[in-house]
Amino acid sequence: MPKAQLQYLTEELNKLREQKLYQRLRILETEQLPVARFDGHQVINLSSNNYLGLTTHPKLKKRALEAIEKYGVGSGAVRTIAGTMSLHMALEEKIAQFKNVEASVVFQSGFTANAGTVQALLTKEDIIISDELNHASIIDGCRLSRAEIKVFPHKDVDACEKILKEISGHEGRKLLITDGVFSMEGDIAPLPALVALAEKYGCIMMIDDAHSSGVLGKNGRGTVDHFGLDGRVDVQVGTLSKAIGALGGYVCSTRDTIEFLYHRARPFLFSTSHPPSVAATCLAAFEVLDEEPQLVEQLWTNTKFFKAGLQKLGFNTGVSETPITPVIVGDAALAHEFSRQLFAEGVFAQSLGFPTVPHGKARIRTIVTATHTQEELTRALGILEQVARKLKII
Repeated sequence: MPKAQLQYLTEELNKLREQKLYQRLRILETEQLPVARFDGHQVINLSSNNYLGLTTHPKLKKRALEAIEKYGVGSGAVRTIAGTMSLHMALEEKIAQFKNVEASVVFQSGFTANAGTVQALLTKEDIIISDELNHASIIDGCRLSRAEIKVFPHKDVDACEKILKEISGHEGRKLLITDGVFSMEGDIAPLPALVALAEKYGCIMMIDDAHSSGVLGKNGRGTVDHFGLDGRVDVQVGTLSKAIGALGGYVCSTRDTIEFLYHRARPFLFSTSHPPSVAATCLAAFEVLDEEPQLVEQLWTNTKFFKAGLQKLGFNTGVSETPITPVIVGDAALAHEFSRQLFAEGVFAQSLGFPTVPHGKARIRTIVTATHTQEELTRALGILEQVARKLKII
């Protein structure tokens, strides 16, 4: 039985159960594959961020094992004391080269990279201009910075400029920040227009490229490369946990910006650095991106095939332009039931409701990978149609 002080949490969970909004964690029992075993069931996996299938790539696995043999399983300290290894420096140099910037720094997660960077760069004297659908890590970083926050409607460039005009006389710094690919909608930021505004009004331009890394641009270099904006985005954040196949986040910028983050970004200062195996794995992943461009090409072939199939069946896929393709249901309880019945029939597509998405816009989110076969995607479409018709979603 819970202590009296914690009884309110049990009551809140019971409310979720009554509303049919309670979800339990699915347990993965195999490698993260296009068809994997969760909770004892073999299912077509449409819920993974493993865009390019790198979690099981032979080169990455080999490098991880070699690093363990040479360096052990952990770094033993934070980066600023005894935890900066030659592997970490090599990874940061590789990322900077890949992204065509002066320097980069690796964080323990994409979340801490975003939150730690925004918090470090700004103060309560400054202003942040942020897209309303930016990731939670950006929102938390904005709050931690204590800067004034101005939010513009999703991808509304005119509304963004209106805010910038209103604050043009502000003496503090201004940061304009956006996701590259929005994680719930699957659409791409209007980055060229936002960059032009940042230059016009003297803003620091920052982008979170988590769902763009390994997906957009030449060999998966991201949104900045996709739009040909090298040198015009001041701060780029990316992840090592999605297409790269391992764990972590990174920030790319000028050498001085990175050196400043070494001294002021709290997650960097107070978290133990990556295990050697993870750093070595990520190094190998960037080599694979350069050596095997066909992985990104296959990802997009599968994306177009699956998205077209969903739309032909009459599903509402919103404004998606990328491998993230939501199937918007509306009612949260119905979305969760849709996900549960799909799983029982052999498809894992996670449902998402408030607060992850707004009230009335609950959905299942599907993500295809480069390693799905067309036969698997066709079978998944058939199961989606069968269950959706049963629940009167289509």
